[in-house]
Formats: sequence, structure tokens, C-alpha cells
Amino acid sequence: MADTVLYSQDGPIATLTLNRPDRLNAWTPDMGSLYFDLLDRAAADPDVRVIVVTGEGRAFCAGADMEVLRAIGAGEEERSRDVRRQTYTLQIPKPVIAMINGPVAGIGLIMALMCDIRFAASGAKMTTAFARRGLIAEHGVSWLLPRLLGPARALDLLLSGRTLLSDEAFELGLVNRVLPSEDLRETTYAYARDMAENCSPRSLSVIKHEVWSHLDKDLPEVLVEAADLMVQSMQHEDFREGVASYMEKRPPRFAGVGKAKVSLPSGEG
Repeated sequence: MADTVLYSQDGPIATLTLNRPDRLNAWTPDMGSLYFDLLDRAAADPDVRVIVVTGEGRAFCAGADMEVLRAIGAGEEERSRDVRRQTYTLQIPKPVIAMINGPVAGIGLIMALMCDIRFAASGAKMTTAFARRGLIAEHGVSWLLPRLLGPARALDLLLSGRTLLSDEAFELGLVNRVLPSEDLRETTYAYARDMAENCSPRSLSVIKHEVWSHLDKDLPEVLVEAADLMVQSMQHEDFREGVASYMEKRPPRFAGVGKAKVSLPSGEG
């Protein structure tokens, strides 16, 4: 298990790399547990401001390892006992960017969808696959996908289990940007570094919390919480530093943050 997910750090950016390239980075329970552990590591490190998730080799993640699924179906292996679900990524109080370098399917697609931003290589294949394996819309995708795409488009992808390419995924709103394979890494890290160097880590954490937790709240409740959070932000040192850096025409010097509790609207995680 030790090397099924790699962890590296370059300044304020931590990278988690799914590392089973000979199996197209197919997911296993051990890989899932290590992935969450390393997300926690990045979240707790105040020097880390942005997290990038990608796959080693030519794929992002081909979904659950078929040998694992076969063993579960035969009663030879239990499902993962790790209580953390894929929605756990939404609780990480730092931006998480999926750099989709190649094919992504099933639980691998869910891992990417639970990231806050998704950049994909041109021509990358994507599929939910669940209905074609006798499975259901699992791991919170039935909650998230309609919110990203709308119910009709979500049902199209979930019910058909069809394969789409990254260009169509962009048109649907499944990914934020599609890039030539040779430009994917440079563009993703340039985006991440700009965010890490110029945005308040505290603001990033609060904004992420607002977006995900407000999905299931009524507007009046959202407005009350946003007003309270705005008062708090204007009393914080990051606000004073943000204004000062602009007025003085210099880069901001924001303090880093570690892991803090972030509420999840569905109560999962």
C-alpha cells in the first residue's frame, strides 16, 4: 500500500499522484485509505495552500480494480472498512484541483468530481460505468452530479454509462478546462501557484465551505451566514493585508492555515 499514492510538495502546492500505472491507477480500498490520509497531511500543513490530484502514467483512474470487485462479488473480500467516503474531499479546507491526465471511470470519476476544480487533457475518456457493472450511483455522485450538470444531464451519464471525451465534458460543465496533453501540467500548476501566492488561505477555506454547505440551504439562511462571515473576514488580518498589498502594489503576505472543521451539507464524510 505504501506507494499506491505518492505525495510531493513544491512550495505551497502539494501533489497526490495515484500510482498504479500498470493497472491504469485502478482504485483499491488500501489506495483509498492512503489517499484520504495524504489529503489530511496536506490539509494539516500550513505551508500547503493548494492540492493537486493526478494519476501516474497515461490514466487518471480507471475505476475500481476489477479483481477487487470480483472478490467482493464472490464473498472473498469485504468492502473497505474506512469510514471516510469520497465526499471527504469536500471537507478538506483547501482548494483541491483534479489534473485529469487520461481515462477516468467509476469511482475514479467520483474522486475527480469531489475535487473543487477539474482540468482535463484533450481526448481524455470519461464514464460513470456503474450501470454497466450492475452497480448504482454510489459515493455521493447522485447528490453531486445533478448539482453540477442538472438532473437530465446527470441521468444521461449515470443511466447510460456511456463514454464521453473531455471536450463534451467541458460543454456539459463536468470539467473547468480542456488542454492539450503537453500543456496540462504547466497550465494546472500555473493556475494553482497563482491561487497559492495571491489568495488568502483563510478566504479560500471559507469560500469553499460556503459553496458546498450552501447548496442545501435556503437563500435567507445563506444571506445571514454570509453577512456574519463577512464581518469576521473584515476583522481578520488577511483583510488588512489584502488591502495594504493592493494599495502598496506588492504581492500579499498571507498567513497559512492548517486543517479546520468544514461542515458538509449531507452530513457525510
